[in-house]
Amino acid sequence: MAVMTDQPSLADIGEEYEFLDADDRYRLLIDLGRALEPMPDALKTDATLVRGCSAAVWVYPTVLEDGRLHFLADSNAAITKGIIALVLLTVQDQTPAAIAATDIEGALAPFDLKNQLSSNRTQGIPNMIALIRATAGRYTG
Repeated sequence: MAVMTDQPSLADIGEEYEFLDADDRYRLLIDLGRALEPMPDALKTDATLVRGCSAAVWVYPTVLEDGRLHFLADSNAAITKGIIALVLLTVQDQTPAAIAATDIEGALAPFDLKNQLSSNRTQGIPNMIALIRATAGRYTG
C-alpha cells in the first residue's frame, strides 16, 4: 500500500492542466484520484458519505497531533475521485482555522470543472466543500 507523500501543489497541477486537451484532463484527474491515500473500507459508511453526489464519495477527517486536519477520501467513480483529490489539495493538513479561511472554490476556479465535466460529475463538489468546511468548523470551536 503506497502512500503518496510528495503531492504536487495545486498550482503545479493547474499549470499542467491548462495545457491539456479534454481527454488528457480526464486522465490527469483519474491519476490524481489514484494517488489518493487509500481509505480503509471500514471508514466508508453512511456517516462519511457525501450527500448529493451522483457517485458515492466518502470523506473522513482525522486530527493530527498538532491539531491540523488530514482527510481520507474515496469514490466509486474515477473522475469523481480525482475531483475530491483536487479539493483535498486545497486544504489537506491545514489547521481548522486555515481551512475555514480557504477560498476552495476560488482555488478550483482555474480548473473550470463545470465546463470541463458533465453536470452530474460536478453537482456534488459544493457538497464536498461544505462537508470539509463543516468539519473544520467543528474543530475551530
